[in-house]
Amino acid sequence: MAAERGVTPAQLALAWLLHRSPVMLPIPGTSRVEHLEENMVAASLKLTEEESDSVRRLLAV
Repeated sequence: MAAERGVTPAQLALAWLLHRSPVMLPIPGTSRVEHLEENMVAASLKLTEEESDSVRRLLAV
């Protein structure tokens, strides 16, 4: 699914977490600017309900 969207799996996971709850704020740690920039992209990803449900099923949450 991440490849279809042109993002990394980590970006998709962060986008899913942000989509899942408006009151939850994931704070991923990073030691490299490149990873921070990748993480910031996740905030701009908008998942459809179908994509969100697919990720939820994959994670069995």
